Amino acid sequence: MEGQGAAEDVPVIYLHEIKRQYMQGEAPLTILDGAKLALWPGQSVALVAPSGSGKSTLLHVAGLLEAPDSGEVYVAGRPTSQLPDIERTLLRRTEIGFVYQSHRLLPEFTALENVMLPQMIRGLKRSESVKRAKEILSYLGLGERTTHRPAELSGGEQQRVAIARAVANAPRALLADEPTGNLDPHTADHVFQALMQLVQATQVAMLIATHNMQLAGRMDRRVSIVDGQIVELD
Repeated sequence: MEGQGAAEDVPVIYLHEIKRQYMQGEAPLTILDGAKLALWPGQSVALVAPSGSGKSTLLHVAGLLEAPDSGEVYVAGRPTSQLPDIERTLLRRTEIGFVYQSHRLLPEFTALENVMLPQMIRGLKRSESVKRAKEILSYLGLGERTTHRPAELSGGEQQRVAIARAVANAPRALLADEPTGNLDPHTADHVFQALMQLVQATQVAMLIATHNMQLAGRMDRRVSIVDGQIVELD
């Protein structure tokens, strides 16, 4: 695998020769064709590519939501293609966090409860879940909004709650699909800063699919998808 020097020998996620096709009528449509990508601890990577090029497919494969047709997805050096579904689900639940363009918060629950939920599903005691959820929300500037439901929060606040939920179980990787796409520029910048703070504070590896070249330019690396392969951008 390609390395980042002596700091870390093993990527958090490594995609090796990933191929993914879909049937379009009777003809196969190749989305990923031998794609390779390494995500390292504490590194932010922007995935910049046109709509329909395979950004969401790449994120789904990297996040073990979708299996590749061939190739291998390594999580912390561990191959995942032959794992039973229950083990893939456990890996996804503990090692990978997801943030989407739409916050996908549960409307009937408060901000605190939305962030507690993944922790309780994992098996943490309620008291521990409350403590950690409050800490994360406070870190993201939402300490005074913990009892508010999503409808009572602004768009930027909702997205920050979604980020808090994504990192509630201290994942090694954070995958985000256009997380600022529905926000105005000022709010998008605020949410982006929150994401970058988390990368620095927790050393999580972050891959963000975005059309926002200004935000992409502030990240450690920029990659794109060309002819089904991952290419590094300047």
